[in-house]
Amino acid sequence: MKNFQDVKFIELDETHLELVRSWRNSSDVSQYMYTENEICKEDQLNWYKALQKEGTKKYWLIENRDKLIGVVNLVNIHAQFKSCSWAFYIGDVTTRGGGIGAKIEYAVLNYVFEELKLNKLMCEVFVSNDAVIKLHEKFGFRREAYYRNHIPKAGKFLDVVGLSILKDEWEKIKNSFAFLNK
Repeated sequence: MKNFQDVKFIELDETHLELVRSWRNSSDVSQYMYTENEICKEDQLNWYKALQKEGTKKYWLIENRDKLIGVVNLVNIHAQFKSCSWAFYIGDVTTRGGGIGAKIEYAVLNYVFEELKLNKLMCEVFVSNDAVIKLHEKFGFRREAYYRNHIPKAGKFLDVVGLSILKDEWEKIKNSFAFLNK
């Protein structure tokens, strides 16, 4: 994935696993994840080894101003259907806000539609995560699914909204985000 302004994307490798594990185990990140179990070193390493054999997933670390701050991924990359899903999180809470999420979103949309030549990008977000839903909608994502009682978490079932954007929808609005290129 191409770097964008002061945001860089670095392919995930084994040297990053402990940092990623610490983020995933923090309540600041885990509250938004589908899983809620504490991740041990062995589980993290097994996940990474399985990821290396998987051809439909890509993971990068997000670097901002020479500091690793989070993770972005593409999953279920389907060449035949020309679609995939994505997610990201900021593990370093001191860097949240200030437009970093918008820069990440812009870079991912361009990568998926211009470099991978896919037609559809999807994501799922807990209904309670209004800030991320609004961010996706700002970038042209539309709600296309509502999954009731979809994920068990903290002793109850949570609802999830499914969002997506199509390549032609992005093409129509991407120039309105030209300010991100400055």
